[in-house]
Amino acid sequence: MKKKSKLRSILALSVLIATVLTGCASGQQANSPTGASKAADSQTKTAPAPAEGGTLIIARLSDANNLDPHFSTQINSMAVVQHKLYEGLVLQGPNSEYKPLLASEWKQIDDLTWEFVLREGVTFHDGTPFDGEAVKKTIDRILDKNAPTPKANMFGMIREVKVVDTHRIQFVLHYPFAGLLSVLASAEGGIISPKAIEQYGKDLSKHPVGTGPFVFESWTPGQEIVLVKNENYWGKKPRIDKVVFKTVPEDTTRVAMVETGEAHIAEQLPVTELERVQNSPNMTLGRYPSFAVDHIGMNVTKKPFDDVRVRQAIAHAIDKEAIIQGVYNNVGKVANSTLGPQVIGYSPNVKGPEYDLNKAKQLLAEAGYPNDFKATVYLNDNKARINVAEVLQSQLKGIGIDLQIQVMEFGAYLDLAAKGETQMFISGWGNATGDADYNQYNLFHSTSHGVPGNHSFYSNPKVDALIEAGRKEKDPQKRKDIYEEAQQIEMEEVPLLPYRSSENLAAISKSVQGVTISPSGYVELNDVTIQE
Repeated sequence: MKKKSKLRSILALSVLIATVLTGCASGQQANSPTGASKAADSQTKTAPAPAEGGTLIIARLSDANNLDPHFSTQINSMAVVQHKLYEGLVLQGPNSEYKPLLASEWKQIDDLTWEFVLREGVTFHDGTPFDGEAVKKTIDRILDKNAPTPKANMFGMIREVKVVDTHRIQFVLHYPFAGLLSVLASAEGGIISPKAIEQYGKDLSKHPVGTGPFVFESWTPGQEIVLVKNENYWGKKPRIDKVVFKTVPEDTTRVAMVETGEAHIAEQLPVTELERVQNSPNMTLGRYPSFAVDHIGMNVTKKPFDDVRVRQAIAHAIDKEAIIQGVYNNVGKVANSTLGPQVIGYSPNVKGPEYDLNKAKQLLAEAGYPNDFKATVYLNDNKARINVAEVLQSQLKGIGIDLQIQVMEFGAYLDLAAKGETQMFISGWGNATGDADYNQYNLFHSTSHGVPGNHSFYSNPKVDALIEAGRKEKDPQKRKDIYEEAQQIEMEEVPLLPYRSSENLAAISKSVQGVTISPSGYVELNDVTIQE
């Protein structure tokens, strides 16, 4: 209780910070004391016209691990390729509506057949024409039974891609799948040059070739990735000439780079830096809605976490509100679901274990652990997650668990978790599609153990059946009910304990306009301008 009191002692300051930030949820800045309309009028009168060209420098926490959308396993990679190097057939708008991208139109012919008319006059970065054969080769590569990719489950509803003619294709499904457009709009749905597939094979991760508004120039692992403007882009060309993604692990250094003009954007901004950004004359705070949810995971194949009562006990011992207040300065909200509130399929009716130390101790005793035992929690080198781990260590000590903390580089952590070598872990899941299926299938389905995302190695036949039913159900309300039932079982069996619905934060130079971050966590660059 003393720890809890200590964590909540900064509540007044947290509320103050949160109050100042209110209204910034969907843009860069909304804290002018004179009101948004007057600020806009002032900007119209005094700000110079946005400049064309220039090099945008983005400082971010971690490097990509793979630039191949079919093999990548993390946001830092997808943020580089999505809508920059690669494009899908459709684009998901801010309200989860779908718009044309590489497909100009589409229709559902019957429960199992979708037809897409492809945009004409589009070429890949290597000069190869974009057509129906390119789409077919991309999807066939994902689903190749002789060399399956980690995304095979995600596209497993597709039985065949039929090329009707050069610019008309049909997706023939194994079963009705309500979320097909969400999958095609995701970073994983990016269409790859068929010539590059043949030329590079698995080395495509170092030689990405798509149709997007930027072309890959270079990648120095651990340091930077450089993209340049695609002068032959079929659509509206970017207004900047080049973008450099710089890997800068130190949080304060990333912010300092924006403050001094060495970088234009600092991504994955920790909440500890919010006040610094707000008080700077050179930066604005970008605060954007997110699909992501942070969670504490338990590997159900490792003792003592193979006992559901132990997992439930830990869930009852965790004070989520204290974590949100003490670690995150009230950025984000307490979560009772692995689905963020904006994700299709989210339900506010799902309830998780309440904070109850007596119940936690009772469950541990019933499971045969009335005395202390040791466990290890694994996480990547993210400052907020390290702070969460320390709070978790303190909270679990209250029920007799001696928790050790193992912090790792992000790529090394992912590798260990995918191999099932963790006991507990602190992580998160940023939904790439905005649809419940992406979370549910990757995090909880028994075929997704390991690399696809089920790092708890959870398996429940009933949950599997519900997830599969949710994929097939066309009626939106029935589909929501199915996912609600699945999520409630998951919350009762606790392979993952979601604790926070996240937000995407960034420090942005006042010389830059037009920056947005999608709910999936990817910086969008097509409308960005730099006014030096």
